[in-house]
Amino acid sequence: MADSKKNKIYTVSEISKKIRATLESACSAVWVEGEVSNYIYHSSGHMYFSIRDENAVLKCAMFRRANEKLKFKIKDGMKIVCFGSIGVYAPRGDYQLIAETIEPKGIGALQLRFEELKQKLKKEGLFEQSHKKPIPYLPTRIGVVTSPTGAAIRDILNVTRRRFSNVEIIINPAKVQGESAKNEIGVAIKQFNELKNIDVMIVGRGGGSLEDLWAFNEEIVARAIFNSEIPIISAVGHEIDYTISDFVSDLRAPTPSAAAELVLPRKDDLVSTINTSLARLRNSLVGKIEMLKEKVLTLSTSYVLRQPLNLIMQYDQKVDDLTKDLAVGIERAVRINREKFNLLIGKLEALSPLAILNRGYSISMTAKDSHILKDIKDISKEDLIKTKLAKGELISRVEELNEG
Repeated sequence: MADSKKNKIYTVSEISKKIRATLESACSAVWVEGEVSNYIYHSSGHMYFSIRDENAVLKCAMFRRANEKLKFKIKDGMKIVCFGSIGVYAPRGDYQLIAETIEPKGIGALQLRFEELKQKLKKEGLFEQSHKKPIPYLPTRIGVVTSPTGAAIRDILNVTRRRFSNVEIIINPAKVQGESAKNEIGVAIKQFNELKNIDVMIVGRGGGSLEDLWAFNEEIVARAIFNSEIPIISAVGHEIDYTISDFVSDLRAPTPSAAAELVLPRKDDLVSTINTSLARLRNSLVGKIEMLKEKVLTLSTSYVLRQPLNLIMQYDQKVDDLTKDLAVGIERAVRINREKFNLLIGKLEALSPLAILNRGYSISMTAKDSHILKDIKDISKEDLIKTKLAKGELISRVEELNEG
C-alpha cells in the first residue's frame, strides 16, 4: 500500500476533475473531422454520436441550443467537420467533444475559415446594427472599389447612367481576386477616407465560387470597412452569396446592379415627385389667393368701410351715454353713503360719555393715576380726586367718606 505521508492519494472525483481541467484547457476550441457512427437524437433535443477514423473513435454530444441551427441532417456514415471543446462526462469517466458547429466535410477549409472569422468578428461587435451608418438619399459623388475591367463596374455604370446620369462616379481600382486582392481592397477603402471626396462607397465584384469571392472574407477587408467613416454598400457576387464584407458593411446589396439601384433614386421619379409637389403648391396658393380676394371684397362692401364716420359718431354718442350714467351712479352712491355715515355719527354721539356729562353728570377719578372711581373703597380720606364735568374739571380733597 502507498505511503499516504509521502504520496497524495486522490479520490476518483479529484482525478476526474484534474483530467477534465487539463483537457478543457488544452482543447477549448478545436476542429475535428471524422465519420459519424452510433448517431442518436434524444427526446430532449440533444444529439449523441461518435466520429471515427481508421485508428480511433471520439464520442460527441451536441446540445439542443446548438443543433437547432443545423441546416442538414446527420446520419451514420456521413463525413463531417465539428468545432467545439473537449470535456469529460464524470459519471462514466468518458471524454467527449461538445460540438458547437458541424459542417459536412466536403465544404472544405475555406468554409471553416469563414465561420471562424465570422464568429470572431461577431463577438467583437463588428456586425452590430448600432455601428451602421445611414446611406445618403441622393449622393453627388459615389466611390466604387472594384476591378476596372470586371462586370461589376459595367453594371454599376449602366444602372447609374439610367437612373441619374449627372451623378459623378469615382473608381478606385483594386484586384478582387487572388492573394494580393485583400490588401488592394483595404488600401482603396482607406484612400477614399483620406481624400473625403465622395458621399458613399460601393465595394464589390461579380459572382464566382467561394475561392473567387474570398478576398471579401478576409479580416483586413472587414476591418477596413468597419473603420470607414464613409458609408459602404457591400455588393459581392450573386443574391445567394454572402461574405464577411456583407455583415460588416452599412448596407448589403445582393448584386452590384442592386447596389447602384439602392444608392440612387430614379431621376425621373424625383422629377415627377417635384412636379407633383409644385402643382399642389401652385393650386394651394391659387386657392389661398382666391379666398383672400373674396375676404377683401366682403370687407370693402361692409358698412364699416362705407360709412366709417357714422360708426365713430355712434361710438362717441355711446361714450356720452356711459359718462352720464356713470355720473348719476356716483352721485347716488355718495348720497347713500352720506346717509349711512350720519346715522353712524348719531349712534356714536348717543353712546359717547360726553353726552352723559352734558346731561349734568360727572366722572370722578383719582388725581394721581386717573383711575375712575366706582366704589368708596377705592379711595381714602385726604386723597385728592379729579372730577370731569361737561365743561372742564376740578381737583378736590376728600373730607369725609360715607358708605351708601
